[in-house]
Amino acid sequence: MKIKLLAILTLFTLNIFAQEVLDKIVAVVDNEIILKSELDFQVSVFASQRQLDPNKPGLREQILNSMIEEKLIYAQADLDSITVSEDEINQRIDYQINIFTQQYGSVANIEKIYGMSIDRIKRELRDEVRKSLMSQRLQEKNFGKVQATRREVEEFFNTYKDSIGLIPEKVTIYHIFQNPKASAKLKKKFYDKALALLDSIKAGKDFSELARKYSDDPGSAAQGGDLGFVKKGVFYPEFEEAAFKLNVGEISGVVESPVGFHIIQMLEKRGESVNTRHILIKIKADEDADLKTIDFLSEIRDSIQKGFGTFQEYAKKYSEDKETAPFGGELGTFYMNQLDKALLDAVGKLKQGEIGYPRRLEYAPGTYGYHIVWLKSRVPQHKADLESDYSEIKKLADDFKKQNEYSKWIAEIKKKIFWEIRI
Repeated sequence: MKIKLLAILTLFTLNIFAQEVLDKIVAVVDNEIILKSELDFQVSVFASQRQLDPNKPGLREQILNSMIEEKLIYAQADLDSITVSEDEINQRIDYQINIFTQQYGSVANIEKIYGMSIDRIKRELRDEVRKSLMSQRLQEKNFGKVQATRREVEEFFNTYKDSIGLIPEKVTIYHIFQNPKASAKLKKKFYDKALALLDSIKAGKDFSELARKYSDDPGSAAQGGDLGFVKKGVFYPEFEEAAFKLNVGEISGVVESPVGFHIIQMLEKRGESVNTRHILIKIKADEDADLKTIDFLSEIRDSIQKGFGTFQEYAKKYSEDKETAPFGGELGTFYMNQLDKALLDAVGKLKQGEIGYPRRLEYAPGTYGYHIVWLKSRVPQHKADLESDYSEIKKLADDFKKQNEYSKWIAEIKKKIFWEIRI
């Protein structure tokens, strides 16, 4: 069951839209109102995303009911004294600003589009973000642990098996990943570049200006290297070890991580979260490093096929994907339509049990490596079966149970909290 909360991504745009249109109130929920402009906007977004006619009969009523439920949930969260911390609100806002930045290209573009500073945009978002987080917290409290029992799963399957349809083709895949290694001479070239930038900062050059001009991190360069507020565990360990030792305003030396050399400045500390900015100088390998990596992975592939070891054993020993290497390189089980283009190309023509040849894998803009992929299993599209597809059917049964519980819960809230439609 997915509660139909308005996406925070649209909230700020919605508020601006609402202010520019002559409005009337279409619904009242507790101390909140819903304006016609807000309803019109949300209907437009919903219809556009799903390629529907916005005038489709019943659509406005469906969207309005969803909006009313959202405000009812917030009102109940307020009554239940559900709270969220300032850190949580700030992190969500920072995340949202990052989404806006990716969408519009830069903070300057965001400010131009909305006609206000980024600080004011954050202030405008704050109240809606707080309400959204409180509502989510209440729903997690009530439905986060709701699961169907084995008997309920069986009953669900027996009742709805003709409606479940076909289970799509799914694959279980593993990989061994390697980054091309730059030569010591080439590596020193990039270290010296980072060191020269550090010297310039120490000499009085503006950190953010240098970040915009020289940083190889496309996600933060446009913001002068600002990475926003994050908790431990988000960045590379080498980066975090250096960053969390810094005092506010302090600048690190040249710090090496798997993606290159960083210069880090601590901007602000807030509880367990820190706001840093950095300049990244990537260690760019040359053609020889690429060829050596491809040859090395080819040798691993040949060794496995000759029976000198299993794919999992070689992955644990040689894969540089730190998240999957401890598990023998397992990426997981996916429906074919869930795979991105890179993985789809890698496994599309493989037969069960086959290992593909080395392929280039770009895992961040301008950052790449090479990997070999093992297709452990391939299950063709088939009619749902309770035993072989139990996990998928259980998820559907869980959602069905949560939706039923949610409907009862909302009905009870509607009896306790004032709401009224004024269309």
